[in-house]
Amino acid sequence: MPFPLLCLGNPLLDIQAVCPTEFLEKYDLKANDAILADEKHMPIYEEILKYDAKFLAGGAAQNTARGAQYVLPADSVVYCGCVGEDKFSDFLREANKKEGLYSAYLVEKDQPTGKCAVIVTGTDRSLVTDLSAANHYKIDHLKSPEIWKFVEDAQYYYVGGFHLTVCVPAILALGQHAAETNKVFSMNLSAPFLAQFFKDQMDSVAPYWDILIGNESEAAAYAESHNLGITDVTEIAKAIATLPKANTKRPRHVVITQGADSTIIVTADATGVTGAKVYPIRPIAASEIVDTNGAGDSFAGGFIGSIVSGKSIDEAVEVGHWLASWTVRLNGPAFPYPKIEYSA
Repeated sequence: MPFPLLCLGNPLLDIQAVCPTEFLEKYDLKANDAILADEKHMPIYEEILKYDAKFLAGGAAQNTARGAQYVLPADSVVYCGCVGEDKFSDFLREANKKEGLYSAYLVEKDQPTGKCAVIVTGTDRSLVTDLSAANHYKIDHLKSPEIWKFVEDAQYYYVGGFHLTVCVPAILALGQHAAETNKVFSMNLSAPFLAQFFKDQMDSVAPYWDILIGNESEAAAYAESHNLGITDVTEIAKAIATLPKANTKRPRHVVITQGADSTIIVTADATGVTGAKVYPIRPIAASEIVDTNGAGDSFAGGFIGSIVSGKSIDEAVEVGHWLASWTVRLNGPAFPYPKIEYSA
């Protein structure tokens, strides 16, 4: 059966624990950041287990895919990425199956499934990712008859920005197909380091962005790496929204979240900026916040899922805020069960 939304990203096992700030200092980490692990970070994955760590299905785009499926009818979302042949990939498949998300994984037998240490300090979270198998995704998998059929059947695409470090040809293939067939291509900026160190890869896929989602620190990193000379979030969003576009039949929406502050959306078409709007978030008492890990992914899932279901941008933002407001009340990138329906 056709899945209206196809997502591409890096499937990871999240190993999450509440840790003292000394743990961050030991590994030279920031409290609210996302990085790729290098050699000095490798002991983290064993050491974090001392802090009553939990195993959770993760990977930003996979979280978003699960969030989108949460607000959509059954069998609406298919997710692609690369995993190993091990118990952790089985764990991810089971977690996705519980959410109703279809896993269309490439299996790399010689690599373990990727993992992400999620170090929680207060309401902040620092992500340290060892991609392993996730780093071995290949366009041959996407272009295989079985998977490309999913691509052709889908009407919407979502790609995690982290995949810019893995397989740009696969992102380009989805973007080009979307532009040629007038389908919706969406992406996430995902982390500041991507705009800083993978600028050329990011710029190569930018013409295909119909919807771009990011947060204020990612927008700031984009502005700095592109020498925009501006720091105002709305102005940065306007600069991105008016970049050259492959499919001029559709407008571009740039969605910038700001944690506990309002979300900003700028819309532009071939004539220039056509709208800039501020959306207050759903207020939550500090006492209700358990964990902010995955909040941005949940917002993206609620937002994209709503667009897939035919909702307006205004409605989609509301659903995104609603889903994120539930995720921060739970441990890890999770959603309430029994399942609850969105209410305005």
